[in-house]
This record gives sequence, structure tokens and C-alpha cells, in this order.
Amino acid sequence: MILPTLITLGEPAGIGSDCVLLAHQAEPELFSDIRIVAPASWLQLRAKELGIDTSIEAIESLQTKCDDSSALYCWSPVSEETVAPISGKPAIQTADAVIACIQAAALACLHGEAAAHVTGPIEKAVLRDAGFDFPGHTEFLAHLSQGYSGKACDIVMMLASKVLRVALLTTHMAISDVSPSLSIEQTLRCIQITHADLQQRFGICKPRLGMCGLNPHAGEQGHFGREEIDILMPAVLQARALGIDISNPLPADTLFSAQMRDQFDAIVCCYHDQALIPIKALSFGDAVNVTLGLPFIRTSVDHGTALDRAGSGKVSYTSLVEAIKLAHFMREKSSI
Repeated sequence: MILPTLITLGEPAGIGSDCVLLAHQAEPELFSDIRIVAPASWLQLRAKELGIDTSIEAIESLQTKCDDSSALYCWSPVSEETVAPISGKPAIQTADAVIACIQAAALACLHGEAAAHVTGPIEKAVLRDAGFDFPGHTEFLAHLSQGYSGKACDIVMMLASKVLRVALLTTHMAISDVSPSLSIEQTLRCIQITHADLQQRFGICKPRLGMCGLNPHAGEQGHFGREEIDILMPAVLQARALGIDISNPLPADTLFSAQMRDQFDAIVCCYHDQALIPIKALSFGDAVNVTLGLPFIRTSVDHGTALDRAGSGKVSYTSLVEAIKLAHFMREKSSI
């Protein structure tokens, strides 16, 4: 039996459901091995709102045989009677169900019952109000993985598109906190995880990594900051000693040009916007968020919940399509 790829909708009042329904309507063949981890009633309500006539079936387990290739199949760890979401209006009453669906999908992957997990966007403030004590999906999935294996789970956030891959040393923090957060050890670990996943899940035998400097002109030999000298370069040298092909720290203002970025399979960046501005400028709507270092494949859309567009049908579903395609690609490369 082919293990399914699981999709969680994220915030049910947002556009996660819209994206699933519109993507399925446009490219149903992509969904042949996909199961939606959510109450079927959530998708049925949104389909009615959008005027989409799609068969949406509830199944009891991930092992249930699903013969109708034109249908969407939902497996839910919570009752079908759970509170129905209202488009554009997130409610704390659905937060526990959202968290339960994400957890169930991750555990299914960890137990070998599913091959990959594709996540829709969550409304973080609502989940935090319900007691969700994590910055986002990534940290929660790492927590679940560590609880399952008993081993620390080091992770790296990557954004990937057809023209660029960026891996982040730091993620969601104030700019003023970035420099104090950097260390040789953490930088080296990010480089190692990125290198390993490019080999094991992207099928790149000898990955070429670019190292992006933190400061203007990559510090200009220490005149504009010493992070490149004291932190980034020592980590680069240690990585090279381990056989990893990585550049010296390079200036961010030229590294993302076509001529430069084409030399690398991924670029390691120091902070959130240093990575996300170039990839969204080049690939907005087509980029995919990938969590490296997890014991299972996790991809995600690169957009938010867009509450003001939920239920309108006027949303782009291309990032979800790319997230599904990348999960399938990573599954294939992982089995080689």
C-alpha cells in the first residue's frame, strides 16, 4: 500500500480549505494519495460556500481503501460535530481541533503510517490564546519528533522554489536579537542539516552551499562588523573540514543576483528577511516552506491565512500545489 501524504488545513476560518478545494478542482491527479486531516464537514461547508461540487468523504483510518479518484478523503482525529468554522472569523473554539489535527498528522508520519505532511497556514494568535506554547508549526513538529524519539531534534527552516533555496540561521526574532543569537556551533549545525537534507531528500549528491554575510559587504574585513570573522567564517572552515562545499561569507546585496545564486544549491542566511525578501521577490506564490532536520517530510505553503479572502474563491492556490509537488519529489528522492 502506498503511504498517503497528509494535508492539514491550518486555521479553518482562513484560506487553507479554499486552497485545497481549488487545487483539487484544477489538478485532481495530485490528490490521488492525499488524505486531508480535518473534519470532512469543514471542507463540505467551504465547498458549498464556494459553489464547488466535489465529493468529500470521511474515512475511519489512513488504511481505508479509497477507490473514487475524483473524491477528497478526510481523516479526522476529532469529532465531525466539532464547532463549524466561519469564513474570515477565527474562533478559539476551533483551536483545540486545529492543534489535534496537526499533532495527529505528525504522529502518523512518525509511526510510519504516512509519508509526508503538508501544512496550511495557522492563525498563531488564536492558537496561543488556547494555550499553544509554540511560535509556529516548525517548533511544534520538532517538539513532537523529540517526544517520539527521545532525542533532540535540530531543525532548519528552508524556503524553496525553482530558482532559489534559502536556509535560515535564525527565524522569527527582532533584528536586534539576531547578532547575539549567532554562534559558531549553531551556524555549523545549520550548514550540516542543510547539506544532509539536500543529499538525502533532494537527491543532490554534492550540494554547493552559499554563506550569506550578516553585515553590509559581508563586514568589509571587520570594518562594518565582526560576525563574519568571529562566527560565520570559523563555522565555514569547520564545515569544509567535514567535506561540505560552502563559500566564504558573501555580501547579501550581490549574492541573490542570477549570476551568483545559480552557483549554489542553497544559500544559508542569517535572519528572516534576508532570506525571505529575495525568494518572495523572485517566487512569490510559488515558494514552499520546508522543515529540514525532521524525521519525516514536511512542506508548507509560504503564505498566511488571508482571512479577508476566505470563502471568496479569489485566492491563489499555487503555493499549495508546489508544496504537494515538492513533498512528492522529496518522497521519491528519499526512496532512491
